[in-house]
Amino acid sequence: MRHTLPIAPQFYVTAPQPCPYLDGRMERKLFTALQGDTATKLNDALSKQGFRRSQNVLYRPSCAECAACMSARINVADFAPNRSQKRVSKRASHLVRRATSSWATEDQYALFRKYLDGRHATGGMADMDMFEFAAMVEETPIRSRLIEYTFQTDLIAACLTDILDDGLSMVYSFFDPEQEKLSLGTYLILDHIRIARDLGLPYVYLGYWVPGSPKMGYKANFKGLEVYREGGWSKVVDPADYDDDLHPLLTDPIAEQVARINLPDGRS
Repeated sequence: MRHTLPIAPQFYVTAPQPCPYLDGRMERKLFTALQGDTATKLNDALSKQGFRRSQNVLYRPSCAECAACMSARINVADFAPNRSQKRVSKRASHLVRRATSSWATEDQYALFRKYLDGRHATGGMADMDMFEFAAMVEETPIRSRLIEYTFQTDLIAACLTDILDDGLSMVYSFFDPEQEKLSLGTYLILDHIRIARDLGLPYVYLGYWVPGSPKMGYKANFKGLEVYREGGWSKVVDPADYDDDLHPLLTDPIAEQVARINLPDGRS
C-alpha cells in the first residue's frame, strides 16, 4: 500500500531592500506560499509564530542585522481602554459597521486612494491601481472579510480582516485622512477588540510594532499588547524597555529559523 506524506511548505528569503520604518536600514523577509487545502491551518499556525498574510503569501521579518520589527497582538482579556480611547469610541459612535465578503468595490478603492495620497504618498503601495487593490482584497485562500464603516451613505473607513482560530488579524486598514478628529486608526482597533470579544476570540493581531518608528508607535498605547520575540509571545509592560535593536548577531541564520517553525501537522 502506498502512503502519501504531506508536502512541507517551502520557505524563501527576499533580497534586502530599504526598510520602510527605520531610516538607513535594510529589510529582509522570510516567506512561504499559502495555497491548497491546508491554507487555513497553515495560516493559523504561522500567525501564532509572528507571520503575516499578504494575498497568498505568509511572511515575517528576517533582517540580517536588525530585530526591531515584532509581530504584535492584543490580548482581549487584558485590554481596558484608557481615557483617550474611551473618547475615541464616543466620538466615532455614529459610524455603522458592516462586514462584507472580500470583494473589492470602487467606493473602497476611492477611499483607499484618498488614504494613500494623504498618509503614504511616498510608500511602497502609493502606485497601486484598482486591479492591484482588488488582488489585495480578493486573493485570499482563507476566511476573510472587508469590514466597512459608514456614516449615512459615505464610506469612512475599512479593514481587510482575517478570521483565525484564535483571533482576528487586521491585514490592512484604511480610512478618510480628513477625519482626523475621529482618530479612525485607533477606532478600528478598538472596534476589532469588541468584535473579537463578541465572538469569544482571545486575540486581535495588529501587524508589526517597531520601536523607534513614528508610524508604528501608536500600537504601544493599547493595554494588553503582546509581542512575538525570541520564539514566543510576551506581554509589553513598558514600551520603553524595547528599542530599535541593531546588532550583527541578533538574528539567527535562516536555516535555524525555518527549523524551529512549527507546522500544523506537528512537524517542525
